[in-house]
Amino acid sequence: MSQRTYRAAIVGTGGIAHAHAQAVAESGGRAELVAVADVDAGRAGEFAAKYGVPNSYAGTEDLLRAEEPDFVHLCTPPQLHAPLALACLEAGVTALVEKPPTLSLAEFDTLIEAESRSAGHVATVLQHRFGAGAVRLRRLTEAGTLGRPLLATCVTQWYRDEDYYAVPWRGTWESEGGGPTMGHGIHQFDLLLSVLGPWSEVTAVAARRARPVDTEDVSMALVTFESGAVATVVNSVVSPRQTSELRFDYERATVEVAHLYGYTDDHWTVTPAPGQEDVRPLWAADRSEGSSGHGGWLAAVLDALDQGQAPPVTASDTRRTMEFIAALYASAFTGERVRAGQITADNPFARRMDGTGAPWRNQ
Repeated sequence: MSQRTYRAAIVGTGGIAHAHAQAVAESGGRAELVAVADVDAGRAGEFAAKYGVPNSYAGTEDLLRAEEPDFVHLCTPPQLHAPLALACLEAGVTALVEKPPTLSLAEFDTLIEAESRSAGHVATVLQHRFGAGAVRLRRLTEAGTLGRPLLATCVTQWYRDEDYYAVPWRGTWESEGGGPTMGHGIHQFDLLLSVLGPWSEVTAVAARRARPVDTEDVSMALVTFESGAVATVVNSVVSPRQTSELRFDYERATVEVAHLYGYTDDHWTVTPAPGQEDVRPLWAADRSEGSSGHGGWLAAVLDALDQGQAPPVTASDTRRTMEFIAALYASAFTGERVRAGQITADNPFARRMDGTGAPWRNQ
């Protein structure tokens, strides 16, 4: 049977779109980039020329109507993600949405409802789930090979200066939905959640320490999981020594990864507990040279579509991460512990991530 080639399109041709175009180009013929769209027609044309894309458009609806793509990569600023994803779903086209997928939990629920009525799907680009180390760790965790997960730390300490926030849509609740909790740390704690499973409660703080923004520039959370494991989560854009780190302490070993914007197997280390040296060969058994970039994520998307399944990261998986973000903000801004399921549709933190308002809003 000949392999199917999917028709792909990109909407929004800014910086992250290049990673998407490269992933399509490296898909081994499984996907073909047939069109791009951008409100800046000149930039769209330049992007199309660079990647050999035959057609460029100034609007998403024109692209959807003319090209009938199988899926569309949405690489626009965050406030456009939900309306563009809805347009794709209404056209029966799968939307692959960059993070954060929406500005709020309620907005994400509108995508879930629209997906239920569409031949298309909505999936969030959270590519760190698909690096070999993460896949291996989930497999060993699910098999109980490492023993019970006991403790984890999740750190995203990045540095973004004032020039970074000079871009009009950055640093506001209305256009970005939040600060480093929404737009930066999401990759790391989404990976944490994918390994440790359902979370049960969150206690958090958030602060605006240094950047001239409406959102937080630092947040921290203590998280308890249904398994009983506990974790700390740190998100920052004020940290000059940048790092992205995850550490998982199991009964039989500590498993760690330290990188910045993407990892390979070389970034992971395993430290067996005393008397548990047999863990090392189990970790090294299927070593990979691949990275946690967009290529591995797109391959997983194409595998799912080949099998007639919803592509990852599925709406149900992403909702757990989005609910976690809403709970973190709710805890930080109310001073209360927030449990899973507590952010219901009528909760102000479901409608906006800043809920009743950040404590510094009038400063």
